[in-house]
Order: sequence, then structure tokens, then C-alpha cells
Amino acid sequence: MPRHIMEELGPGLITGAADDDPSGIATYSQAGAQFGYALGWTVVLCLPFMVAVQEISARIGRVTGVGLAAALRLHAPRWVLVFVVGLLAVANVLNLAADLGAMGDTVRLLIGGHDAVYTVVIAVICVWAEIWMAYKRYVRLLKYLTLALLSYIALLFVVKVDWSAAAIGAFLPRMALTRDAALTVVAVLGTTISPYLFFWQAAEEAEDEQQEDDPRPLREHPADAEPQIRRIGVDTWLGMAYSNVVALAIMVGCAATLHAHGITTIDTAQQAASALEPIAGPLARTVFACGIIGTGLLAIPTLAGSLAYALGDTFQWETGLSRTPRQARAFYAAIAAATLLGVLVVFSPLDPIRALFWSAVVNGVAAAPMIVAMVLMGSRADVMGKLTLPSWLVVLGWATAGLMAAATLAMVVL
Repeated sequence: MPRHIMEELGPGLITGAADDDPSGIATYSQAGAQFGYALGWTVVLCLPFMVAVQEISARIGRVTGVGLAAALRLHAPRWVLVFVVGLLAVANVLNLAADLGAMGDTVRLLIGGHDAVYTVVIAVICVWAEIWMAYKRYVRLLKYLTLALLSYIALLFVVKVDWSAAAIGAFLPRMALTRDAALTVVAVLGTTISPYLFFWQAAEEAEDEQQEDDPRPLREHPADAEPQIRRIGVDTWLGMAYSNVVALAIMVGCAATLHAHGITTIDTAQQAASALEPIAGPLARTVFACGIIGTGLLAIPTLAGSLAYALGDTFQWETGLSRTPRQARAFYAAIAAATLLGVLVVFSPLDPIRALFWSAVVNGVAAAPMIVAMVLMGSRADVMGKLTLPSWLVVLGWATAGLMAAATLAMVVL
């Protein structure tokens, strides 16, 4: 991607790419392995809904100048804030554990050695970069890490794909009415439309605003809103489309290889990479594994950072990656603590395989009430000033909340 384009893109690109983290890769891999091409439509269906909720969160951050937790604290009942941030904390720690464990296993797969050592080293590197690297340099690094996702598109040129079956699966919705199928759909929705992404993009938009020549939130100078709203739209559409194309590539690649050869149970992203080697050769395994490591390095700071932003806004700490550690001690301590908890879960008796899958399910359960809260706040003039959400975003926001609630209900009933 040309450098000038990369410079124009921002929170939307990083957020979209972070969505395809190792736990997401495992979920898409499992969907492709277990159901073949049949569930490709879930990723295609998610795109407009995913764009809508991410643009809503981005607008709230840019227009109000604060993150989502701060907006909830100011404009929603206290129990809503506690409920949402509590679920976010559980899901993010489980997700961090799953991602760190997957990355440690993947490094061991590629070069040998001890996965526990790699897990700790990766965690230390991510925390060090998030705390000590200069903000603009750190954001630039995250942007270029998004290129790791291209490995999954490259995978499709290594394996043999039934493109007609893949197209049918992507554009003709069909699903067996079983609990396993419903649970997989909820997991796909939960890992694609995840609350931590809402918190991250809103916080980054608010923080980027503070780095501008005029640091006031847009509601205080709406005359400057048009180019920023347009940029948010382009950034979000490109970031989410990139994310979903990659998710579909993972699902199709695993359907073409693992499912086609009778391998229908994949519990981790690293296991998917290992299973590819006897079917598609060492190149396919290496491409898949490198993508896990690259996206993990992008996702771990996003997971820890989004939780730190949420906790900081809840307890009114000084927050922001542009702050020095001395200026925002509690915020950076929360980043380190969240990552440490993730490492401890990796080494605990808790099954990381179940943690990986259920983190996506918890995200699916938490998403609906969070989206409802965002739509309500974004529609209020006392929150957004003259820059309330347009009708199309309100409609898509409500539809997304309904979709997430229906998928979760289906999981419980079936």
C-alpha cells in the first residue's frame, strides 16, 4: 500500500485489521473446517453492520472528544457502564490469553523451542511498545502491521479453491439448524463485531483530535466537521472491508483444504497452520503462521489498550497513548496488568481452546446492549450537538443490535 495512502488512513484501518486477531483466525478456521464454504455468507453479511457500528463509535469519539466509557459515564445509567465495561474486561482478558498462547505456539511451530518463553517475550514486547514508543511512531507501526493480513489472501494462491462453491457460500445464506451451527455463527459475529473494537476506535479518534492544531471536539466547532466525517467514513469502510475480505479468505482457505480432506475440528489458529502442511505443503503452513504472528502483534495492544481506555474513562484517570507514563500511570498500569492477566490465563489450568472460543461468544452477548447505548447517545443533540447520527446509521445501528441479539438467542435456544 503506497505510503501516502497509509498516512491518510487511521483508526479505521487499525481497528479493522485488529479484528482478524489469532482468536478470530481460529474462529474463521473452525467455521471453514467444520462447515466448508457454507458459512461464508456470515462474513459478507457482517460488513455493512460492522461498518455502521464502527462509524458510530468513531463519530462519537471525534464529535464528543471522549471515549465510549466516558460518554456512557456522562450520559447513561451507571449500571449500563458497569455491565458493559465488566463484560469487556472478561472478554478482553480471555482474548489476550488466547492470542498470546496462539502466538507462542506459532513461533514454536516455525522455529522450535519453548512456547511458554515465546509467550512471555511477546507480551513484554507488546507492553514495552505501547508504553514507551512515541505515539505517532507507534500508530505508524500498527498501520504497517496491518499488511500481515495479506498473507491470508496469498494463501488462496497456494491452495486449490472451488470458486463456484465459495461464491455460493458467500452470497446464498444457508445453515443447518443445529446448535453447533448457531454457536459458530454467534462466534463469527462476536469476533467480527466486537465491543473492544468500538472502544478502541472511539478512543483513538478522540486522541487523534487532541493532536490536531485545534484540539477541541467537533461538536464545539462543527464547521470543520465535514472533512473529518468524510475521512471517518472512508477510513472505516476501507478498514472493515479489508478485515472481512481477509476473514473470508481464511474461511475459504480452510474449507478448500481442511474440510475437503475430512479435518472438521480446529481448536486453535496454530492447529490450523499445522494441519495445512500435509495437505497444501510447508509454504501454506508458513504463510498462515506468519499471519498469526503479525496480526497478534497488532491485536494484543488493541485489546489491552481498549480495556485501559474503558477503565480510565470509567474511573476518570488521565488516559491516552500520547501521554507519557508519568502523566498516565494508572492507564499504562492497566495495559500492563491486562496483558499480564492474559499471560497468567495461558499458564493456568483454564483450557485456552475454550477461552478462545468463548471470548468470541462473550463479545457477541455484550455487543447488542453496547450498540443500543451507542445509537441512543449518537442520536442525542445534548451529546453530539449539531452532529447527531444520520438516519442511515441509526437504522443500521438498530439492525445490528437486533442481529447480535437474535444470534445470541439462537445459540441459547438451539
